[in-house]
Amino acid sequence: MTTTFSYPNTSDLTAEDYLVLGLATCYIKDDGEVHEVKVIEPIPSAALEAIVKGIPTSYSKAIATTIGTVLSDETPHLPDGFPADAQFCDDFSFRATAAARTFKTRPQAQSHIAIGTTRTDFNHSTERKRVLNSQRIVNTEDNVKQHEHTHKVL
Repeated sequence: MTTTFSYPNTSDLTAEDYLVLGLATCYIKDDGEVHEVKVIEPIPSAALEAIVKGIPTSYSKAIATTIGTVLSDETPHLPDGFPADAQFCDDFSFRATAAARTFKTRPQAQSHIAIGTTRTDFNHSTERKRVLNSQRIVNTEDNVKQHEHTHKVL
């Protein structure tokens, strides 16, 4: 028997639908210092396929599971294999259901990690740090000056 979720707009998902969760190394800037945090994030099928091909990634490991194992009543549950100090990403429930849908439309991506297994052979890199609470402040000096004839018909 398959169980459907009671979340809004998820009548197409069941508890047995495939989902990949990654353990990302992220950073939080606090008082001028940068602190490392481990974040559990759902990985969509396209991102998983790119990561498997060897692009640098902040994910140190990925676990394939089902959405019903991780989410029940919109409450995330820490899967086995993740450290106890890891935290779930913002909007985890929404992102997990969205990622599960990507594997339904591209089932061949499920072949990279079998359900219940972990993969750690990624090109893990923290060279480009993922700072979670960074803010971009745009000012007028950031504007690019264009030549006066750029928008004229000559």
